[in-house]
Amino acid sequence: MALNLDELGITPAGLDAVRPFAVEGLDVRGRAVALGPVLEAILDRHAYPEPVSRLLAEAIVLTSLLGTSLKFEGRFTLQTQTDGPVSMLVVDFASPDAIRACATFDAVQVEELMEAGKATPEVLLGHGHLAMTIDQGRHMQRYQGLVELDGITFEEAARRYFERSEQIPTEIRLGVGELFTRNEGEGPSRTWTAGGVLIQFLPEAPERMQQADIHPGDAPEGTEPHEIEEDDAWVEAKVLVETVKDVELTDPEVSVEMLLFRLFHERGVRLFESQPLADKCRCSRDKIENVLAGFSDEEVEDMTVEGKIVVTCEFCSTHYEFDK
Repeated sequence: MALNLDELGITPAGLDAVRPFAVEGLDVRGRAVALGPVLEAILDRHAYPEPVSRLLAEAIVLTSLLGTSLKFEGRFTLQTQTDGPVSMLVVDFASPDAIRACATFDAVQVEELMEAGKATPEVLLGHGHLAMTIDQGRHMQRYQGLVELDGITFEEAARRYFERSEQIPTEIRLGVGELFTRNEGEGPSRTWTAGGVLIQFLPEAPERMQQADIHPGDAPEGTEPHEIEEDDAWVEAKVLVETVKDVELTDPEVSVEMLLFRLFHERGVRLFESQPLADKCRCSRDKIENVLAGFSDEEVEDMTVEGKIVVTCEFCSTHYEFDK
């Protein structure tokens, strides 16, 4: 079946926008996103090695899906801290639309892994944890959930987070790709693209959301965890999302509406207003100057090179120059 959005009166979300949706026949709600220029701007600015850029892109997709679910003015931050060659990834979303990201990595180790053909996401991350932090503002309590990273993907980390912290059955697919365009008289140019889809089982009847118990770790030997069969509607929704191919998430010609229609048209999918994303950093000269004002004269002297203090924002690479 073909999907004509004009006939249906639907305005496509397009690139760099999250489309919330619901499949009421399966008691499922979700979000889908396709990233283009915003992702390209962030990754091009940093010019990280290809595997590092790809890993950061996955984190940006995941943050886009989760951050735009905030119902208040606040921030959602995804941060990894591990013993791997990519020791830290930070993606910061500030409602309603601002996203920024950066990575810290050992360039020598990454290059060696690339040469050996072993620069997989799991190896690059190593072992550590993934923190997801929700900041509701100065006068509200901050919430943080942690997920152990032990050789798992971001997809699996997100599933564990919702299973253990939110106790919401969740399925997610993330995809990152590179588009190569051949320019006459020049070498091919590369453009980053990415996308993702997340669904959650949210039935009106609470008993339909029951899950098997998580093993407590200190149960007597031989104790079997309490098993609960998954709801048929949730099984169906999960199976459908598992069929999503990377090319469907990374092809700019495949809109999120087309993808959702392909997955759920038999059950009926309801689309909500899309939420745009923007490449925005919150740094400013005034903020940095206020930070510098808190240092001692001796510390300021140590920072000064040829009579100037130069500060570079790790997120947007903007240089700020001050005199002593």
